[in-house]
Amino acid sequence: MKPSLYIHIPFCLAKCNYCSFNSYAGLEGLQERYVECMCVECRNVAAKGQPAPLQSVFFGGGTPTLLSNDQLQRLLATIVSCFDIEEGAEISIEANPGTVNLEKFQLLRASGINRLSIGVQSFNDAELRAIARVHSAEEAKQALELARVAGFSNLSIDLMYGLPQQTAKSWRESLGTALSMGIQHLSLYQLTVEEKTPLEKMLACGSLQLPDEDVIAEMDEITASLMESNGLYQYEISNYAREGYQCSHNINYWQNGEYYAMGAGAVAYLEGTRIKNIAGPEHYCSLVESGQSVEAERERLDKEASFRESVIMGLRLNCGVSCKRLERRYAITLDQVYGTTIESLRARDLLEYEGEYLRLTGQGRVFANLVMAELV
Repeated sequence: MKPSLYIHIPFCLAKCNYCSFNSYAGLEGLQERYVECMCVECRNVAAKGQPAPLQSVFFGGGTPTLLSNDQLQRLLATIVSCFDIEEGAEISIEANPGTVNLEKFQLLRASGINRLSIGVQSFNDAELRAIARVHSAEEAKQALELARVAGFSNLSIDLMYGLPQQTAKSWRESLGTALSMGIQHLSLYQLTVEEKTPLEKMLACGSLQLPDEDVIAEMDEITASLMESNGLYQYEISNYAREGYQCSHNINYWQNGEYYAMGAGAVAYLEGTRIKNIAGPEHYCSLVESGQSVEAERERLDKEASFRESVIMGLRLNCGVSCKRLERRYAITLDQVYGTTIESLRARDLLEYEGEYLRLTGQGRVFANLVMAELV
């Protein structure tokens, strides 16, 4: 498999109350310095050698579109000059409504970005306020319309369900709005309450409440029905796409392929080794400027640990994990690693074989966490 490249931009206009990602608000003054340091890291990473052309590049965050047009252009130009990028490679950037306009979209398109992932989360203003998003539903719609005008035909949006104040009716309306705008890809995530986030504290003190399990189940049914009737199919636990619009960058990740990564807190996976950068953006910049390594952690996985990780990640995909590919890559089989565990999960109608693929059943997707816990 050909490698990918992940670029982490940790800046945000404001920190959402549910967010535990490596992102920071109020660091606008650091952006220029950070971009210069990322260009240096890019050259350093590329100088170590690249075995094959990149199949995808992904700018994530944070909010990458908070960077100025000039900063984005310089960073993109440096990446293109340092790395061999496959012709027709998917080049994605995450964007939040309120940080984009027609000029920025046009610049991104002209610079080679061919896929947008827009963090909408909801088309309901009350729900957006409850999770401290800084944009409105109308701004989200406008951003999607401007992206179309700028020439983007590959658009993905993130929506969340299980939000405070959300109902099955409002979830149907948010999905309906997205589908009415001709979106090719939807990432649909159930809200996870992370430790030490403002949302956790608000729920603990009773100032917010989440939908109960019955409402969540109804939302899942609405999702399945609307996706099928509108021609989007589920290809991963949280992701739906029209044919030909699956996110190749994320598929590489779920197949446990190799990927480079740059920026504060970014994590790379190369030759069976996971490498994590220093998380703090100021610390990251200081290390780059002084010619020191930005590496914070390095973990070398043994063959069996990497095999298990490939199985667990691959099972997130609806097609499952290829047994033949596993054997070619690791020279060991599922039976050698798991013994009777796979057959036990099959007997409980949680796993099934489809040709050379081992995959979750419909029931298995409902109880995916249980399955993964037995396979880890």
